[in-house]
Parts: sequence; structure tokens; C-alpha cells
Amino acid sequence: MLNLIRLQRGMLCMAATALLFTASCKKDDADNRSDLPKELVLLVIDEESIDNGNPPNNFSETDVNDPLADEEMRDELRFFKENNGKIIELFTGEVGDEGWHAIKTIPSSWQSAGPGSNGAQNYLAGAIEQSLLDKVPDATPLRATALKMLIGKTILAVVYDSDISTNYSPLNANLQGSALGLVVFDIVNVVERTDGSTSSLPRVTITIRSVGDAATAALMLFSNAPVPQSSSEPFDIAPPASVSPAILVAAP
Repeated sequence: MLNLIRLQRGMLCMAATALLFTASCKKDDADNRSDLPKELVLLVIDEESIDNGNPPNNFSETDVNDPLADEEMRDELRFFKENNGKIIELFTGEVGDEGWHAIKTIPSSWQSAGPGSNGAQNYLAGAIEQSLLDKVPDATPLRATALKMLIGKTILAVVYDSDISTNYSPLNANLQGSALGLVVFDIVNVVERTDGSTSSLPRVTITIRSVGDAATAALMLFSNAPVPQSSSEPFDIAPPASVSPAILVAAP
């Protein structure tokens, strides 16, 4: 019975994601809104940034879909769904325990996994087998410089119910485990934290968008996210005065 429920949920997630992210979706009047994002940067976010009880928001369990957490979960987080347009702040973890990661390489196995030929969309549909989510190459933890490079960008993130573990040399991450769902938001500002530990990464100001706002946007990868040398170097906790522009490439 459990497998049947998961199959049904997976089919619903795939259908919903196809509706949101496939170019052949039906157009309506909302598609012509000037405020709709043109591009979405694909990230993954873990419990160091969004979780029930986390400061500075102290989300409830229902706010972040915690009772519904599952490997295939791709519903929009309830708080984000109910607060479109709201400006909030998020913490982003610590050096060596980052809360935000960029997926820079889509494994070919994700493309062949189906239901479609686009691996990133298959991942967003919750359709990738757990065995294919370990040692994901080039999944890059984001520290202060990388976060500042994303100011002005719109993010689409899969939020995990636990910690994302990272290996170095070569760089890869484990994306297995239960997810809380999806969030979409604009990054407004990135500032150094002065109220955390000595290794705390910046606080990020965001404007929440609805997942529906992402219907016609192109899905992109943050290809030049700076690659940390190790779990402790560079000790990049303060956003620099200037950064290189983020280079975004279409997600295959």
C-alpha cells in the first residue's frame, strides 16, 4: 500500500511539474505579466536554512510541510504558498555546514530516468531513484561570495528535510533523503551575520514568489559558483564589495 501511495504521489508530482516547467504548457493572460521571472536558478536548500523552529523565522512544522516530508515530495512549502510577495530573511548555514548548494552538473542518469528527457525537470518531479542521488558531481556549497553573486536572481529550490553532505576532491554531494518541497523567491540582499557564530554565513533577504509564477521561466544552472577548496577554506563569511556576474546556463 505504501508503494502504491508513493507511486500515486509521484505521478501527481510529475504531472504538476510538467505543467509548470514544460514550454508546451497552455498560455494564459498571466504569461504576459511583466513581473514574471524569465529565468530560475536551480538550488537545493537543507535544514541549516529552512526547517521548523529555525531562526530567524521559527517556522512551524506545517509551515514547511514537515508532516508530509518524503523522498518524492515536491509540493510548494505552505508558508511560501500563503505568503507570496512577503519579504523575509533566511540564514544560510556555516562554513563546512552550508545550507544552500548549487547543482552545476545534471548527471546523464537523471536524463534517462524519465519521465522526460530533461534531467533537471525529472529531478524537480521527484522522479529520480535514490540510488542516482548520491555523489552528485559539482554540487557546490554556497558561501558569501557565491550568495552575493545571486542578488537579483530568482531561485527555484528543492528543500530537504535533513542535512546535505558534501565531499571534496572531487566535489560531490549526497541528495538522497526526504524533501519538504519547493520554494521560489527573489534574492534581494546578502549581508554578513553579526549575531551568529564566528563561522556563520550571511543572512539573505528574499521576496517570496509562488511556484505558479515560475510557469514560463527557463531553468538555469549557476555554472560559475565558486568552488570551495575544502570544508574550511576559503573562510568566506563576509560578502565582498564586488563580485563577478553569475553565469547561468540552461539546465539539460
